Amino acid sequence: MILDTNALSALMDGDSALEGVLRESAELKLNSISLGEYRFGILGSRHRMEYETQLSRIEADFETLTIDSVTAVMYALVRHELKSQGRPIPYHDVWISALARQHALPILSQDVHFDWARGVRRIGW
Repeated sequence: MILDTNALSALMDGDSALEGVLRESAELKLNSISLGEYRFGILGSRHRMEYETQLSRIEADFETLTIDSVTAVMYALVRHELKSQGRPIPYHDVWISALARQHALPILSQDVHFDWARGVRRIGW
């Protein structure tokens, strides 16, 4: 299961509602897009150092999926399909959808727009 940015944030905040879903997952993956979004978000935080330390621990525990040429093909397909449906989603989330399709993994997210991407399964909490 790939952690979307809001799932990563919930994990970092110790959201108890997330615990059951995380226990049921055989494998958890980070992704470079959500890591960038999260790092951007904490730049202005007064707890920045604490969050960065905690994030470093999480990064050491989980594999991070990154964009490659196969992801780029998946991105183009997902974005084209969404455009054809008249349902564009934020570009960052198209990349995460592409990674999910490429690796045949669901996305852990509260963002229902992931449900519009064919071949992508979203798990909420």
